[in-house]
Amino acid sequence: MEVRREDMEGGRRLMSLDALRGFDMFWIIGGTAIVKTMAKGAHNEWMNTYILPQLDHVPWEGFHFMDLIMPLFLFIVGTAMPFSFGKRLSHDDRKWRLYLHVVWRFVILFILGMVVQGHLLKYDLSKLHIYCNTLQAIAAGYLIAAFVVLYMGVLWQIVATGSLLLLFWGLLILIPVPGHGAGVLEPKVNLAIYIDKLVLGGYQDGTVYTWILSSMTFATTVLLGCFAGQLLRSDKRGMNKFFYLVLVGVGTLGLGYAWSKWFPIIKHIWTSSFVLYSGGMCCLLLALFYLIIDILGFRLWAYGFVVIGMNAIAVYMATHVFDFRIIGNIFLKGASSQLGDWHEFARAVAGFVVVWLILWWMYRKKSFIKI
Repeated sequence: MEVRREDMEGGRRLMSLDALRGFDMFWIIGGTAIVKTMAKGAHNEWMNTYILPQLDHVPWEGFHFMDLIMPLFLFIVGTAMPFSFGKRLSHDDRKWRLYLHVVWRFVILFILGMVVQGHLLKYDLSKLHIYCNTLQAIAAGYLIAAFVVLYMGVLWQIVATGSLLLLFWGLLILIPVPGHGAGVLEPKVNLAIYIDKLVLGGYQDGTVYTWILSSMTFATTVLLGCFAGQLLRSDKRGMNKFFYLVLVGVGTLGLGYAWSKWFPIIKHIWTSSFVLYSGGMCCLLLALFYLIIDILGFRLWAYGFVVIGMNAIAVYMATHVFDFRIIGNIFLKGASSQLGDWHEFARAVAGFVVVWLILWWMYRKKSFIKI
């Protein structure tokens, strides 16, 4: 969610959220391709063995680095919510306006998700996929989490988060899938995918990712981010916030790993153990960025990420509807014979540089596209 925060931390702008969002988007808009083509050009056995597998999603059960990218996006949405909600309520104490704003964001994000992966702009109902994209997962998680945050105090928010995780676990383990029985967690046979196919019918995207029932756990990932945001917005000292984030991150990570013995870590379904395991990693990453940028004051290194993070939704949409390597290739035409095995790497870098320069121009012009 593109939320431009004006809240201050110790008299300075809180940059860590923008930088962390930019770090996350970096891998989506070009970072993954850059590292993969670098390994290909270098023919480096160590990179091929240890790095490249982490840049692909696990086929089903387990966790790689790339499996962190989507939950980190949702987590950051949640982290920003206490800041954005607090700012809006401080200017206008009528909550109904905020409710309308939340619903409006949900609708816009959901439609954008249909544009990106739902083939909405093909104007062909036979090819339309209704619920199939990260932006729609953000929309659903944001909507549910927003009403939890606006209606409940912190203690009840924690109870609601735990209840959603337990309820999701109970549904998938205890309710039988017709023709297969209960507790089946296979790619094409589980309660979540059964509900998607039942409800969406021909508008289901044909993948093994699940959406409708998984909206419950999308919301819990956003809520974990909300708790982090509430901590960052509190009056506690900076180092205390850092230590609390680390403590919560390690604890949540451990809970997720322990639960995975009975309820596996599966990103495609967004299982409860996956929420906790990935949420713990997100919390630790936020703690690290917060420590380096906002407490210790080492900010210059994060500038490139901030430029990306300030227009995250805009660049996500742009890179999904247009291949910027086409522009980058203009400057590399005729160089393929000289570059040899590094040609694909050069294309990946050139495409990313084109995107980043556009974002840098927008940043310098203070043009931030918000939803």
